[in-house]
Amino acid sequence: MKKFLTLVLVSVLGGAITLGTYKTFLEKEEQTIATQNEVEQPSFLPTNYSSTNTSLAAAENIDFSTAAEKTVHAVVHVKNVALNNAKPTLQDLFYGRIPQQRQLGTGSGVIISPDGYIITNNHVIEDSEQLSVTLNDNQTLEATIVGADPNTDIALLKVETNQDLPYVTFGDSDMAKIGEWVLAVGNPFNLTSTVTAGIISAKSRDLSGKSTQSFIQTDAAVNPGNSGGALVNTKGELVGINTAISSQTGSYIGYSFAVPSNIAKKVVQDIMEFGNVQNGILGVVGGTLNSNYAEKLGVNETEGFYIDDIEEDTGAEAAGLKSGDIIKSIDGIKINKFSDLRGFLNTKRPNDVVTVSILRDGTLKDVKVTLLKNNRYILPVIGEIKNAKPKDLKKFKLDNGVKITKVNGTYKEYLISEGIEEGNIITAINNTEVNSVDDVKTILENRDPYKPLSIELINSKGEKTRYGLR
Repeated sequence: MKKFLTLVLVSVLGGAITLGTYKTFLEKEEQTIATQNEVEQPSFLPTNYSSTNTSLAAAENIDFSTAAEKTVHAVVHVKNVALNNAKPTLQDLFYGRIPQQRQLGTGSGVIISPDGYIITNNHVIEDSEQLSVTLNDNQTLEATIVGADPNTDIALLKVETNQDLPYVTFGDSDMAKIGEWVLAVGNPFNLTSTVTAGIISAKSRDLSGKSTQSFIQTDAAVNPGNSGGALVNTKGELVGINTAISSQTGSYIGYSFAVPSNIAKKVVQDIMEFGNVQNGILGVVGGTLNSNYAEKLGVNETEGFYIDDIEEDTGAEAAGLKSGDIIKSIDGIKINKFSDLRGFLNTKRPNDVVTVSILRDGTLKDVKVTLLKNNRYILPVIGEIKNAKPKDLKKFKLDNGVKITKVNGTYKEYLISEGIEEGNIITAINNTEVNSVDDVKTILENRDPYKPLSIELINSKGEKTRYGLR
């Protein structure tokens, strides 16, 4: 019995010692580990809280209501009844008829003056037979087209009214910054007076791949029907005309694009003053620098516009720019790629003088260049033409004509075999004498597209020949 009690006592004592040891050492160690876990968490959690609080504070400090109030009454709903070609029936094909049907299209427009001038996209009013605009107060007015420019996709409309209309003032799109808040105002899906917010995601975007465009990119929601609407900053100033979306579905998926207000403003001013757009050209040929192109050229720069060649009879030639120069900025506007250059030049006219900063032999140099009128034009099938110089006409004893400077690459071999070469002088198109590229443009714009094009030219032998082109 004593042995049993002794055994129990030893067991209890051993358990007590074990529990005491656990409490004294092991449990303390576990608490230390738990404490360390709690200390580790703040090393990453506060970053989330901090960024969240900062963005909320930033959003709270921005008031969109003033910009929206200034803009929403100046954005109109544009309705376009267009006459388009319809799908021909067998009977139409048999009789050679081209059936047509009326189609209703809608978009947006921005009032830019109290007397009723409205800016919109060219594609909104294209092929229109009847145009009307609905104001924010539900008043509907007939609209007429003052002019349009397909290259920039800008058109100018006019409505007649006895009242002063609310309008938006132009902002400086060159000063708009990436990350800046903007509002898109328009009529998506026929939902009038819709306002969405976003930021400027990028500038000088070219969607064509041909370096012919320079859009402002934004993540403000833009959908079909927003075309021609306003992109404004938080002051309510117009910084762009909403034009396009990037989408595989036809609806907004995160990116939209606007024509910069400086380009739109210049196009509108040209239409009002001259009846058409006046483009001033620099006269350089080249491309955008990047790592591969720079390595190929043997230069250290990876940003800017590299000049490969200078066009004849241009401001660049007169100012002394030359092959190998790298354009870094114009009038203080940084040039990283060709769309930057294109966007800037689209805001300028012939005879404007600009300061071009070039990098030549490792040294920055400022050069004053006078922009000249573009006297070159792409004649369908044939190629590039330009105004002929007096010496070009004197060579063939001519009084009028335009000169072929480049033969179309696609048809080059065929054209040359037919006697059409660089240096030939075109004297008439469709039996109408031509004295300049402007004459050629006018003839082509007014011709019947279903009739062949008749061209009279003087070849390199001085012989007069005629060609019929379709």
